[in-house]
Amino acid sequence: MLLSGYQKTIFRPECNPAFTSVHCVARLNEDVRDALPYLNAVLGGDQYFSDPPEVMFHHHGRIIKVGAREIAVNALNDEQEADRILEWMKNEINGAWENRDAITPCYSGKTKPKLMEILKLLPKTNCRKCGQPTCTAFAAQVMAGGRGAEGCPELDGDAKKRLSHYLAGFSFD
Repeated sequence: MLLSGYQKTIFRPECNPAFTSVHCVARLNEDVRDALPYLNAVLGGDQYFSDPPEVMFHHHGRIIKVGAREIAVNALNDEQEADRILEWMKNEINGAWENRDAITPCYSGKTKPKLMEILKLLPKTNCRKCGQPTCTAFAAQVMAGGRGAEGCPELDGDAKKRLSHYLAGFSFD
């Protein structure tokens, strides 16, 4: 076992005290930096940083950052949710470390679709039929994984296929 435990702090965001969600930062008892490339390979991190070593995940609408000595999680409902996510991450870190001989470490994040590539495949009419003020705003939603080709009423069958084909190469977890 690499990670034996942590000390957590729960707090409300300072930028808007009216938020009902809470954030959590857990200070890890051990340095887990050597496990991060294996954890990234197992869970498919959105972003991976080498210096300092950190991996970021999106999990059920939460952003989770795992660093050498810290786990941070945003937008939690309550402390019980923080406990569940922290225990899950602890188990994932330990599992990745224990199975590292069978895992190819990954030192990069997921590739993301490019805004301009999506925009090139849209009609650029700014018709607002999708509910957005511009095709660029719609393309930003597509890039983030919130919308797909079917969300643009102006796309014909071939254009929808081209956009769907482009987006098929990406993961939007």
